[in-house]
Amino acid sequence: MKKIVVLLVVGLAFTSCKKNVSVYEVVSDNSKDETMASSHPGKTLMETQCYICHSPSAPEMEGRIGPPMVAIKAHYIGEQTTKEEFSKDLWDFLNNPTKDKAKLRGAVDRFGVMPYQPYKKEDIDKIAEYLFDYEIEEPEWFEEHFKKHHEGEGEGRGKHGKGYRNQGKKVSSNHPRGPENIGLMYAVETKKVLGKNLMGTIQKEGTVEAMKFCNEKAYPLTDSMANHFDAKIKRVSDKPRNPSNKASADELEKIEFFKNAVANNQDIKPIVERFRGEKNFYYPILTNSMCLQCHGKSSDIKPDVLASITSLYPDDVAMGYDVNQVRGIWSISFKKHK
Repeated sequence: MKKIVVLLVVGLAFTSCKKNVSVYEVVSDNSKDETMASSHPGKTLMETQCYICHSPSAPEMEGRIGPPMVAIKAHYIGEQTTKEEFSKDLWDFLNNPTKDKAKLRGAVDRFGVMPYQPYKKEDIDKIAEYLFDYEIEEPEWFEEHFKKHHEGEGEGRGKHGKGYRNQGKKVSSNHPRGPENIGLMYAVETKKVLGKNLMGTIQKEGTVEAMKFCNEKAYPLTDSMANHFDAKIKRVSDKPRNPSNKASADELEKIEFFKNAVANNQDIKPIVERFRGEKNFYYPILTNSMCLQCHGKSSDIKPDVLASITSLYPDDVAMGYDVNQVRGIWSISFKKHK
């Protein structure tokens, strides 16, 4: 059994904060492969950047807005595919997504070509490495679905050209129990629920209806996830749309810290502080091209969407963003893992 020591050095960044930033010792029973997989940077990047559209937990038909990540792995990795080839193919598509480049033709017909996002190549390389080296979580329905639609097609689809490929080292799907990872899990799972409903509404009913969804459902859904995890879960901003999402003075410091990290192209890591028996977790919410439909420059937002924003949020200050900017942060407090 190995002891994994997680040192969160954030005290120097927030000298005005009097909360105790601690050293956490996490004891893990996982095997070496499980530990390596759980701590692999590609895993965290995949969960935070990909799962909003490619979640393994969404059902096959209703509520899904993109194929699960295991489907991408199955279509891109054949028996003769090298890790370098897989990483290159994934980056070539994401750097300029088009229908001609897509290998998941059925998914494109159903969901459309994914919008361009300004990903970093080094991040995609890490995600590709994780996907290639390890088995990943897959929906219960996926194996039967893939075999039904793709059994035996193409060279290298799993062993002997049949089935689907989710090969690699088997690892547990359990999250490590360090506070950094627990907080990130709470944020990712809540983001999945909000993202699935929001993106589904945009696809089916348009952006104006999605605005109404945010106004009416975002808080209840977030609260339900907070109750589920026995935690306090908030999304706060220095430029809130809803006044209830206004960041506190302490949270504003965290927002500025993450803004500087993004501006300087630094790796983004959660902040975890311990105060009076609680763990306080902070992680940035970054904008992408989809966000700009409601949070971009007012001149670029469609008139009917802008009218809806003005009607629902007369004091709104949450516009003017570009892609890959800090829109706000997750602010989560919890005492123990559930």
